[in-house]
Amino acid sequence: MAKVELGEEEAMLQGQADIWQYMFGFVESMALKCAVELGIADIINSYGHPVTMSQITSSIGSPSPDINCLARIMRLLVRKRVFSANPHPETGDKLYGLTHSSKLLLRESELSLAPMIVAQNHPWLLAPWHCMSKCVKEGGIAFEKAHGSEIWDFALANPEFNKLFNEAMACASKVTMKAILSTYKDGFDGIGSLVDVGGGTGTVVTEIVKAHPHIRGINFDLPHVVSTALEYPGVSHVGGDMFVAIPSADGIFMKWTMHDWSDEDCIKILKNCRKAIPEKSGKVIIVDLVLQPDGEGIFDGAGLLFDLVMVAHASGGKERTEVEWKKVLEEGGFPRYNIIKIPAPQSIIEAYPM
Repeated sequence: MAKVELGEEEAMLQGQADIWQYMFGFVESMALKCAVELGIADIINSYGHPVTMSQITSSIGSPSPDINCLARIMRLLVRKRVFSANPHPETGDKLYGLTHSSKLLLRESELSLAPMIVAQNHPWLLAPWHCMSKCVKEGGIAFEKAHGSEIWDFALANPEFNKLFNEAMACASKVTMKAILSTYKDGFDGIGSLVDVGGGTGTVVTEIVKAHPHIRGINFDLPHVVSTALEYPGVSHVGGDMFVAIPSADGIFMKWTMHDWSDEDCIKILKNCRKAIPEKSGKVIIVDLVLQPDGEGIFDGAGLLFDLVMVAHASGGKERTEVEWKKVLEEGGFPRYNIIKIPAPQSIIEAYPM
């Protein structure tokens, strides 16, 4: 359907409406964080059916909740389809229910994004966003400008942040891994040992080993990260530095790791990957965004947001287009690659040394 051209006055009015929306875009994120902190989705879920506002507030655990304040927050979240709201057929009272979106806010759900929402809206991770114009003017790293050190050093010195960050990454990993394991079933065939580079607390490689018990999993990350990892049969935890050396294995897995780093750093990582795998049979499995700046796919718009997250939080990292991936892979020693789309923001990039 062709777009209807607006008149000058209508276009200016629409432009004004857009700017107001963008200006207060943070309000939606903060309302979402509030819902997670109050456990709204969990309260509704505990009843097993849609509930009234008074039922929600009576379960919050406060002696004097402000029901009007919560009603206004819920009104926005209903508008955004995070929750549903329908009148009771007999009393007419508004009944709030879960949607596909709010099911991702359930704390005990296997596919909960609640820890990621709390982390991304924490002052620690919000502060670098205020330094983006400085980065444009001066260069440098936004996180370092905000906190005096890069994110990995900050995590090393701050156990509370380290826990917050690791829990966020772990919950996001579970969502992505469901998509990977359901659509990339044959991709792990022929791999006897697999190193998850930047594997955090081992959530990802544990899921892979559960689904493919023939694989010996190695969770590889910085020593202070793997020190908090839980033990699981078939998985070993190794502390180290991917810029120095990577443990040898049949295959290497990297999920949301490469986007944290500059092209130069990615090439160093890939060269170490090549040294760690068999030249003829080895492969590297990269799970990362393949940016489509003009794409109309369900996650293409989110890809541009993720790219700016890299500006705010990463050490020179970025999301890459296929052209940019090809350049990095070739210079890192992987002339052949294959991109596989999965039902997630990321794609799977299989990279081969020959």
